[in-house]
Order: sequence, then C-alpha cells, then structure tokens
Amino acid sequence: MKFYEVNEPYYALIKAKSKENVVRIYGDNVADDGDELKISEVTETYAAIRHSRTLGEDGKPLSVKEVLEDITNDNEMVLGRDGNLV
Repeated sequence: MKFYEVNEPYYALIKAKSKENVVRIYGDNVADDGDELKISEVTETYAAIRHSRTLGEDGKPLSVKEVLEDITNDNEMVLGRDGNLV
C-alpha cells in the first residue's frame, strides 16, 4: 500500500494501491472536481504523523491505536481531508 497527498483542488491524505485509485477515491470521498489533481507520494512515516493529527468523528484526536490500525490495514481509504469539506 502507498500513501499520497493531494494538495489541489482540496487537500486529502489517501492510502491506495496506485495513483489511479487515488483519483477514484478522491472523486468518491473528497470532491468531484478532480480533473487536475496535484498528487504526490509520501512516506508511511509522514502519512502516520499527518494522520495522527486528524480529529475523529467525536472531534477529538485519533488514538495511537486507531492511527496504527488505519496505516497498517489493507484497506484503501482517505486518512485526512480539507477541514472545509467536513
């Protein structure tokens, strides 16, 4: 699994198997206007640190256990997104 950061048009941190899957996941979960995404691959460590700063549905920071489970499981997913979209 790889980790990607999309910086435009809206920020997202996505875990996916490929850049093609990032485009699909972004369109399904972040924003539809993903024609010209600025995607860059990031390291697992960077993704874990960024994801650890994400707030959960309860508005509180994620626990270390939640962060590690999200980073290490085999599911493609959005790990973080632009706060203006939530």
